Amino acid sequence: MEVSRTFDLLERYANNFANKPDVFAAKVNRIWVKYSTKDYINNSNYISYGLLALGLQKGDKVATISNNRPEWNFVDMGLAQTGLIHVPIFVTLNEQGYRDIFEHAGVKAVFISDKKLFAMLEPIAPELIFTFDKVEGAKNWTEVLNLGKEKADQLKEQVTSIKEQTKTTDPVTLIYTSGTTGTPKGVLLSHQNLVSNAIAAAKIFQLKPDQRYLSMLPICHVGERMGNYQTQYSGCSIYYSESLATIANDLKEIKPHGFGAVPRILEKVYDKIISKGHKLTGIKKKIFFWAVDLGLRYKHDGANGIWYELQLKLANKLIFSKWRKAMGENIVSIGVGGAALQPRLERVFWAAGIKLLNMYGLTETSPIITINRQQSPDLRLGSVGSAIENVVVKIADDGEILCKGPNVMLGYYKNDKATKEVIDSEGWFHTGDIGVLEDGKFLYITDRIKELFKLSNSKYVSPQAIESLFKESVYLDQIMVVGNGEKFTSALLAPNFDALKDWCSEKGIAFTNNQELVKKAEISDLFNGIVHKFNQSLSKDEQVRRYRIVPDEWTPNSGELSPTLKLKRRVLNEKYIAVINDIFQK
Repeated sequence: MEVSRTFDLLERYANNFANKPDVFAAKVNRIWVKYSTKDYINNSNYISYGLLALGLQKGDKVATISNNRPEWNFVDMGLAQTGLIHVPIFVTLNEQGYRDIFEHAGVKAVFISDKKLFAMLEPIAPELIFTFDKVEGAKNWTEVLNLGKEKADQLKEQVTSIKEQTKTTDPVTLIYTSGTTGTPKGVLLSHQNLVSNAIAAAKIFQLKPDQRYLSMLPICHVGERMGNYQTQYSGCSIYYSESLATIANDLKEIKPHGFGAVPRILEKVYDKIISKGHKLTGIKKKIFFWAVDLGLRYKHDGANGIWYELQLKLANKLIFSKWRKAMGENIVSIGVGGAALQPRLERVFWAAGIKLLNMYGLTETSPIITINRQQSPDLRLGSVGSAIENVVVKIADDGEILCKGPNVMLGYYKNDKATKEVIDSEGWFHTGDIGVLEDGKFLYITDRIKELFKLSNSKYVSPQAIESLFKESVYLDQIMVVGNGEKFTSALLAPNFDALKDWCSEKGIAFTNNQELVKKAEISDLFNGIVHKFNQSLSKDEQVRRYRIVPDEWTPNSGELSPTLKLKRRVLNEKYIAVINDIFQK
């Protein structure tokens, strides 16, 4: 059957994958609990009936604030079938952040995951608040489910009628951007936006009904949500990781065939692999780094010649096979997006037989605009690929990337002015990113327009490009380049403390905490060398002339990173204003 609205996926399951025992799975008390096709369809329908029985009406907004779990999907489909608008929200916001979204969206009901969130949200949430976990004093989501069972006979026809009247262009979700550079906006997306992107992606990833997908990024984010839908379209099983901390074990247990990741996750995986390599000795260490160096020079389609390919075959047998085993042995491909992917990581993972499909897009584009494919002629490592099916890309005169297609949002909720600023009269969406099209096809991102800054000599600096280069160092976890209006470019450096502590252990350097560690003369010498090395690849104006090492780890929980691990520059500038002033001696 044709899938043109999100809830059509349920009928596709009924027709194509009726006996599937593990549509979804998640751990409960350390045991994988699985949900079948029948469970998915029935629970979604009961949620639809229950929501209507509670008095909610088409167009009302219902929020979810939860970790990744099967119940999220039951609510998602239950909402879509009744014309209610799903407002998925990250679990990492503060009270004011939630309050702002509740008020702006006019949220009528909320489904949340746990006790901690309930304690925070009960005073500010709408009257209808339900928890997925059992929480004392809270209404549980099963109350909606059971109410739906009771009212099924009375409300089944009404839900069927709503579904029949639902157009592909009707809104289905309202997603608030993570706000790395300013106040979040509500992005209103239609069934067509999400479904067109998911089906196009499914044709690229080519997952199969007997395979497994590991979901680890927040499902409330449009990228993982698209991955969720495209995996369902393929009939592939979805297993939800408990958290980023359990990924290594989940990979070994589930042995997935694919997953979605942001570059930072892969950077950390690579850093851990390299760290283990440094602990090897003798011939094992030499063979390990010979294989890594070989992988870093990888070119697809045998472009490096027969001798390289023969060496790579040996490296795969001796070294890279162990990488694949650590990731479950079955990985076919990994969708990567959300930030710039270092070309060296892309090359070495492809060399290891792990295909990273680099993609580019925004919440406003549902999200994929371009994506690399699994083979030529639509593959070019180093780029973010070519346009996904039914989407057109062009570069404006000023270098801005524009796109047009069924993936472009309906608009910003309650903000026509902002909508008109990004969608022009011809329907082109202005991404705010700068890029180039190589051979008129393969897109390369050079920077964000909003993140470019100008030095006092009127020279523009692209911080993202510099940051991506510097993060090639295993000793650097994050970097923020600064210098707007100043005489020179500088940076804040957040070390990879695990790698740094291993280095200190090897050198016999003692310390008691991170604050003491970053002040060590040996650490200063190490980072001077790192900065000097990477500066050689930069122009005079781009070179980092001064820097400060901060003793902090930047995370979504501590607020310096977005939930998708991108820098929150405004937050960082405020937090380190004194340090930045010191750099420029203000």
